[in-house]
Amino acid sequence: MQFTEIILLSFSLTLSLAIIVPLTGVLVRFRANYNPKALRLDPEDGAQAHTGPVIRSYFGMMKRVYRIEGWAGLYKGLMPTLLSTSVVTILILFFLDAPRTRHGTYRPPETGIFGTLFYTIGMMLISLPTAVLTYRSITTPHKLSYLNLAESLRILLTPTERRRPWIIYFTPGLLAAEVSHIVIVVLGLGPLRRLLVPVLSSGSKEETFSMMKFSIYLGVVILSAGILTPLEVIATRLAIQRNHAAAEYNSVSQEVEGDAEETDQYLGTEEDVIGLRNERDPYLGLADCAKRIIDEEGLVSLYRAWWITLLGGIGSAFV
Repeated sequence: MQFTEIILLSFSLTLSLAIIVPLTGVLVRFRANYNPKALRLDPEDGAQAHTGPVIRSYFGMMKRVYRIEGWAGLYKGLMPTLLSTSVVTILILFFLDAPRTRHGTYRPPETGIFGTLFYTIGMMLISLPTAVLTYRSITTPHKLSYLNLAESLRILLTPTERRRPWIIYFTPGLLAAEVSHIVIVVLGLGPLRRLLVPVLSSGSKEETFSMMKFSIYLGVVILSAGILTPLEVIATRLAIQRNHAAAEYNSVSQEVEGDAEETDQYLGTEEDVIGLRNERDPYLGLADCAKRIIDEEGLVSLYRAWWITLLGGIGSAFV
């Protein structure tokens, strides 16, 4: 790889992060916000009204983040995003030698549908810990240091997770949600895209554009968004759910001494941007998470920012 290409890639990466980080941060907070629709019971079985923020739109969340935390809040999660993106980019460019598309972006090597599936799952497993840290750094009410990694990890991870970091992979339902999303995209949308709209992704002059086939593909993308959006919302909720462990208890249902450390690194405001679910009553898996979201917050909560997932599916036809 030539020096000029490295400079151009670095500039492109910086520019994309400047745009993507705030947009992703707003999306994560919007989908992570816990907003039960009715009264809930406190530990003494008394009725207690939920008083957390009610945000009904993506742009409403963006306005709230900026009002409470300013630009610093919009760029929460910058450092883990930068680190993970840089590592994955270097891995792809120098070790996996992934081919470039005509748009100058990189895609997985053409190894067949199952090769692409295993490749994508492998990349997900590599990036999962940094994705979890990114989501948690975005949703935490604490002010994190950009350079003090040890202090940030102490805030974002429980003592259990710091002692046994691999426990993140066993967060109930998280891997199931991520793998399900990948399977639908790679085994479902991928082959249909190549079958119905090959001219858009390959740019081959031998192919002719068919409005009928594109309309069918668009319908498939709309239907798939109805499945993928809930999976993305569930994955967000499960990623920010911290793991507490004790030998005689379920790994997330009980706190042990030291697993609920308090810090004084709160932002300079008494108002939280989003509401977070009590860690003492965790989601127990993918299905349990979906059921509780529907029961507590309504079915519409599983479709927060559905249009972003839809636009992503449509945009994939041109890559």
